[in-house]
Amino acid sequence: MKHFFIFLFVISLSCIKGQQAWDLQQCISYATNHNISLKQSALTNELNKNNTIQSKAGILPTLNLGASHTYNFGQTIDRFTNTFANTQVLSQNFYISSNVVLWSGLSQHNTIKANEYKYLSGVENLKQQQNDLSLNVANAYITLIFTDELLKISTNQYAITKEQLERTQKLVNAGALAKSVEYDVKAQLASEDVNITTADNNYQLALLNLKQLLNLDTVTNFSIAKPNIDVQENTLLANNIQYVYETALKNQPSIKSAEYTIKSAEKTLAASKGRISPSLSLTGSMGTGYSGLGKEFVSANISGFQASGITNKGDTVFTPITNYVTRKKPFADQFKDNVNKSIGFTLNVPLYNGLQTHTAVKNAKINALNARFSQDLVEQNLYKTIAQAFANAKAALNKYNATKASVDAANESFKYAQQKFNAGAISAFDFNSAKNRLFAAESNLLQSKYDYIFKLKVLDYYQGKPLTL
Repeated sequence: MKHFFIFLFVISLSCIKGQQAWDLQQCISYATNHNISLKQSALTNELNKNNTIQSKAGILPTLNLGASHTYNFGQTIDRFTNTFANTQVLSQNFYISSNVVLWSGLSQHNTIKANEYKYLSGVENLKQQQNDLSLNVANAYITLIFTDELLKISTNQYAITKEQLERTQKLVNAGALAKSVEYDVKAQLASEDVNITTADNNYQLALLNLKQLLNLDTVTNFSIAKPNIDVQENTLLANNIQYVYETALKNQPSIKSAEYTIKSAEKTLAASKGRISPSLSLTGSMGTGYSGLGKEFVSANISGFQASGITNKGDTVFTPITNYVTRKKPFADQFKDNVNKSIGFTLNVPLYNGLQTHTAVKNAKINALNARFSQDLVEQNLYKTIAQAFANAKAALNKYNATKASVDAANESFKYAQQKFNAGAISAFDFNSAKNRLFAAESNLLQSKYDYIFKLKVLDYYQGKPLTL
């Protein structure tokens, strides 16, 4: 009874899929939009993009505004009046300054290019991760179709054996067959019961794997569309390994990412060498301020005269005693009168800085050489992978053709054995053996078929073709 419901589940599965089925492109699109690792890589690219923008802004002149509000206590010299003060003095200072690097051995320019190439390398790396995820989704999708088909075969085999058991029981009850024949058929039915359970478990695991790749762990009503897939034997022979490899060199993001990494390393090396060169900067500033000691003249009064000396003839010299009247100079007047401006050039010649620049150049050379080695390694691995995929596809096609012929022969053998068993000409053991051979052949055919299809998709992937079924 349990497997009767499983049989109904398999039959109704196509109806459910027709209502809520996802095709391969929908699965790939959803996976790439919801994969957490891809989102993290995208954030890393945003950081690289921000670094590129910042390095470009670094060649622009700097501009800074500042102000200070200070109270001085005790004896001090006021910067604006140049007088001593022994009381609390309030002073305020306002300034604007700018600085621009006129020459730095092209270090800034090369740093900009290095950051740009690093960002582009990250973009291509993200595309490669998306492509790898798409291929994994396609593999999981095809595996789910395979396990679904295998579950149907197992269920159909169980149904045939169940009908055969009912027929055998009638013949045993009529005395036409021995009781041992019934037991043999029951044993076969129990074995196929296990096959159904195994196939159903494999289907559920394949479904879970696909849902996890799509980040759909909490979604229950999920099913895939099952396309009609025909094996086209001439598809593989259309291109050779060298053609697929040369095509992959042009469209694979991993190759482009490696190329950008080399360019970034070369520009980083150029920027490091540029720091050996003297640098020239232009600076300028303008400031003003206010002091509590600042005063301005109001008037002068002569209050009398005082002896200040004696002439050669003995006459006394008198000078007027002048009293000056002042008042605190207003903030606006001081702000205007205390304006000071400056402009200058700064030349910096690096002579010795603890070998930092020298070490940076050596490390940059090593990184550039390592980047070129990495590109060579990526290209070599790409060729090996394509050659292996091509060989696997050919082997899968040969296995499919051989298994297809085996299924035809096993099917005819089973039909003949079924007729002889119904006529009582062979034993249940021989009948079950023919049936098991058919089931094994059908399972192998199914496996080789979808294995070959996936291998073709791998070759399509390296040629930049969309993954569709």
